[in-house]
Amino acid sequence: MKLIFVTGGVVSSLGKGIVTASLASLLRARGIKLKIRKLDPYLNVDPGTMSPYQHGEVYVTDDGYETDLDLGHYERFTDIKCSKNDSISSGKIYSTILSKERKGEYLGSTVQVIPHVTEEIKNSIKKSTNKDDVIICEIGGTVGDIESLPFLEAIRQFKNERQLDTLLIHLTLLPYIETSGEIKTKPTQHSVKELLNAGIQPDIIVCRSNKKIKSEEIQKISLFCNVPTNAVIPSYDVGSIYQVPSLLSKSKLDDLVIKSLNIKSTKKKDLSKWTNFEVLESRAKEELNIFIIGKYVHLKDSYKSLYEAIYHAGVHNKANVKIKWIDSETINKKNVGELLSKAAGILIPGGFGNRGISGKIEAIRHARENQIPFLGICLGMQLSIIEFTKNVLKMKNSGSSEFGKHTNNVISLMTEWSKKNQKVKRTKENDLGATMRLGSYPCYIKEKSLASKVYKKKLIHERHRHRYEVNPKYRSSIEKKGLVFSGFSKDKKLLEIIENKNHKWFLGVQFHPELKSKPFKPHPIFFSFIKNSLINKNA
Repeated sequence: MKLIFVTGGVVSSLGKGIVTASLASLLRARGIKLKIRKLDPYLNVDPGTMSPYQHGEVYVTDDGYETDLDLGHYERFTDIKCSKNDSISSGKIYSTILSKERKGEYLGSTVQVIPHVTEEIKNSIKKSTNKDDVIICEIGGTVGDIESLPFLEAIRQFKNERQLDTLLIHLTLLPYIETSGEIKTKPTQHSVKELLNAGIQPDIIVCRSNKKIKSEEIQKISLFCNVPTNAVIPSYDVGSIYQVPSLLSKSKLDDLVIKSLNIKSTKKKDLSKWTNFEVLESRAKEELNIFIIGKYVHLKDSYKSLYEAIYHAGVHNKANVKIKWIDSETINKKNVGELLSKAAGILIPGGFGNRGISGKIEAIRHARENQIPFLGICLGMQLSIIEFTKNVLKMKNSGSSEFGKHTNNVISLMTEWSKKNQKVKRTKENDLGATMRLGSYPCYIKEKSLASKVYKKKLIHERHRHRYEVNPKYRSSIEKKGLVFSGFSKDKKLLEIIENKNHKWFLGVQFHPELKSKPFKPHPIFFSFIKNSLINKNA
């Protein structure tokens, strides 16, 4: 087993996740088997209950674990399916330790950071691996953060125990000072000193920069940070994150990693899929306005996978998609027409809570009445049903039990939530992180439907993250007016896909298709949505 650790310094949001995913894709291109793991220093067990404004989106794996958005990058770049074992938080580590302590598994020992916490971190990193695996671990946060110290200590121990099989890559920033016209290396030097204070010497330094790094600057970093000059790897700003693998390949990062760890490569590196995608990116020129109506629009990472899925579909449709982010709280019946007048397609993403709901419903009505291609995801699908029952069925006080008491709760708690034929009552005191339908589930598609044309399949598997579902008792009255259910669970109790037969392209899905989109294989729903939005634009 070979271990690669990726740390970051100077500032946050440098792109450790992209560098980690890119390196993994380069090693995969050589036939190397690997796993990718994210170590997060926060004390939450997982990010499921964290604010999107603080953490960004919650990415959901096939096995139903709520994880950091970087796992989305790992899957998109490598086509590896991540699992719950690949997301390791301090909260998860401490929860396991405290559970063991309560069970008496430490035999009366005083439980301490060293050795108990660090051993648990090391065991989590090695979990479900074998001797042939290369494990790449990204460490969240920035070197110097107090929360990261136990993880850094675990890395130090790994390096000491498995010196020839452990490699540390440190990502840092080389800021350019406009007034002096110079790239500064001092922040990088200080960042490496922080690592040295933790007992860790980096083997490779990846330098993020928006300017060309001169040889003398590379030599200075090499001298003061105690790494060879060929181990100082430039990582320049590029037009798309999907150009980073090729960039790092040209810098010979993967060659250096393979040589340093003596990794056996089973095939010659083939980066044709990346270069082909770059060609497609260069051809995506037709501008297309897609309006996304949400409540976390001020932080784009809140919808990271959604953004990437739209980008993939745009590139493969030769479209330069311009996403217009609209705060749903700014929309009302009077201004909706003006605000959305330039929309070629409208999308309502998932979310929780009742803030901004009325604005989203108005946007859905506008899309339905004006034949604008519409995609509703999770909450977006639920709201499309509420909008339809309110404005077409004229159903009084139609709504969701999530938002309060309504005469007609067309959306309610999931019918799956029962034990021995007894419904389980949910309260505010419940563990909210354990009450959702999470992970991949099968969905059966109705023949001759829009969904069947999109997927070209009868059975699909998609990832879910929700507590509420369509109340099936309203199905008949809804379908009589033209809103058709075209996707179901195997027992047909859970209604997964909705479409409007009186609309050119109107689709709502209970699941999150954005979580399975790849740059080389855009998700069929997004591909069709962008394609039909282009048709609408040019009509």
